[in-house]
Amino acid sequence: MDAVVAESVVTRSRFVCSLFRVGSEAAVRERIAVHRREFWEASHHCTAYVLDEGRVARSSDDGEPAGTAGLPMLEVLRGRELTDVLAIVTRYFGGVKLGSGGLVRAYGGAVSAAVEAAGVVELAVWPRLLVRVDYGVAGSLEGLLRLREDVRLAEVGFGEVVTFDLACADAELLASWVAGQSAGAAEVEPAGSVRVEL
Repeated sequence: MDAVVAESVVTRSRFVCSLFRVGSEAAVRERIAVHRREFWEASHHCTAYVLDEGRVARSSDDGEPAGTAGLPMLEVLRGRELTDVLAIVTRYFGGVKLGSGGLVRAYGGAVSAAVEAAGVVELAVWPRLLVRVDYGVAGSLEGLLRLREDVRLAEVGFGEVVTFDLACADAELLASWVAGQSAGAAEVEPAGSVRVEL
């Protein structure tokens, strides 16, 4: 995903917040390094990120007074119950010191504006299933699966039989529905779970 960017100006200092979807701390480090190289002329690149359903959360003030940048940014992400997101606020100093309260408001406000611009998707963990059917049933079954709100079809594999790799809200209910649609000829195999956007 490309960054969602929101910019604000507070007493001549520019605060540019870039939000990224990330899945690991390695991805966070890489994204921050690229951002620093790209916007090398900025005064500060303060960061906050949340991963793994909130179990990993870190922030950096990047030279701003302790607790005035990264922590307010992180509090916005936590307050919105976001996960797998990195916020980088790039500050271009305008020559006027803002004081601790001004910095807290500016950095937190920059992240809030970017989150508003980005919008939020809800995530859920759904069971993952592999559904195998003969070619004679596959076409109509695929069409019906794609119409269902409670199914996310990830991949269709073509081998000796057709395999649908999918996630669903209720595995038992879907298995029963697939059995009915295929006259009992489909094979349904649990394959763990997967996070989906609702």
